[in-house]
Amino acid sequence: MSAKEKKSIYKPKPVSGFPEWTPEVRMIEQQWLDHIRRTFESYGFCSIETPSVEELDVIRAKGGDGGADVDKEVYVLERLHKEEGDKDARLALHFDQTVPLARYTAQHFDKLVFPFKRYQMQRVWRGERPQAGRFREFTQCDIDVINVDTLPLHFDAEMPAIIWETLSSLPGMEKENIQIRVSNRKILMGFLKTLGITDSKDILSITRNVDKIEKQGQEELRCTLVSIIKHTPALAPLSTIDLIMELVKIKATSSEFSGLLHDFIVRNDVIARSISDEAIQNFKEGIEELAFVMDQLSHLPEGAVVADLSIVRGLDYYTGTVYETVFLDDPGYGSICSGGRYDDLASSYIHKALPGVGISIGFSRLFARMLDNSAFETKRKSPADIFVVLPNEERRALANETAQTLRKRGFNVETSHGGKLKRQLAYAEKKGIPYVWFPPFEDGLDHEIKNMDTGEQIHADPATWTI
Repeated sequence: MSAKEKKSIYKPKPVSGFPEWTPEVRMIEQQWLDHIRRTFESYGFCSIETPSVEELDVIRAKGGDGGADVDKEVYVLERLHKEEGDKDARLALHFDQTVPLARYTAQHFDKLVFPFKRYQMQRVWRGERPQAGRFREFTQCDIDVINVDTLPLHFDAEMPAIIWETLSSLPGMEKENIQIRVSNRKILMGFLKTLGITDSKDILSITRNVDKIEKQGQEELRCTLVSIIKHTPALAPLSTIDLIMELVKIKATSSEFSGLLHDFIVRNDVIARSISDEAIQNFKEGIEELAFVMDQLSHLPEGAVVADLSIVRGLDYYTGTVYETVFLDDPGYGSICSGGRYDDLASSYIHKALPGVGISIGFSRLFARMLDNSAFETKRKSPADIFVVLPNEERRALANETAQTLRKRGFNVETSHGGKLKRQLAYAEKKGIPYVWFPPFEDGLDHEIKNMDTGEQIHADPATWTI
């Protein structure tokens, strides 16, 4: 073949930020997803799935600044070759599952039973800069509870309890030291207003920067606060900053939380400083709600859940309880599970009050980290429990019949397509299939099965054999 006649070959390469796994890793990923699904369903959550795309107006409806703060993360869908008269893109890949849930609940309101408890395990897309644990396409595993008019606070406590049970029992996670950090946005928001900080843009800027304290550090947060807080009616700016810094550094277990907060309030005479009864009421309400949630979680192991007043979450649709989950031994990795309460998320889609609370496992982020740390045994490249050898072509029907008998009994079985016995065994070994079944090579002989790990080979009956 001449150089001109040679077929042009495109050399495949990974697409940055879009992970894909080999079969052996995908098997473990599916096992994790199955485990999470079983745990969610054990608490009565039902599964839903929404389209990968939403109307762009739906996605923007709950973003701050008219949706501008989510625009940088959203991938829109439009045809590569637009024709004259085609409108601008109106569909976009969803960047989380909370906004689609709000739209779904509003759209199907008359068909749902409330409190509506749902779980959703789907891929989402964000226009982020790819890095360790940060992808442009990734899977999230969400649980949410939505109710009409009011939602009991005990659901806020149920969320981290479910997540603790889920994460601490995932295969490979048994030795990981994780911690769920809980706060309530009303505490910081109310406190800022008691200090005379009432401008909504200043409050939003402060809360978003406080939320980054783990990554940026206390000194950088202090410098940022200086640039935001130039003057307050109640206090000198530096005194205000000192109080904010002291508040957001409070971190405590359920048994310590109330005491630390009471000490902070009394020592700094917080209530007397307040310039607004409504502000101090919000502050107190947030403390009471957080104290209730922490008390309800006191049955979990010591340190599994802590109150952390630096947790406020970046998205401003959260209105009360908020959560983040971290690796204590790897704090720089960031949150692997987060969420919170939202009292008004569906108001853009329906004239009803539908408060909710939810939490989301950043599945791909968590899974990739565990994979990088070699937490999994990836020897098996096949879901098959048993590989049935083909003795010869004349016995293909017997091999197929044997495999079918074993499948009906619940085993995953792959049947050989032939070849030399040595090659068949090598194939089973490469795929990590734990058992090899030998149908009789001639009449009058018994079936046999071989344990590939131990090398033991015994007589067996396909109708009765068990692992």
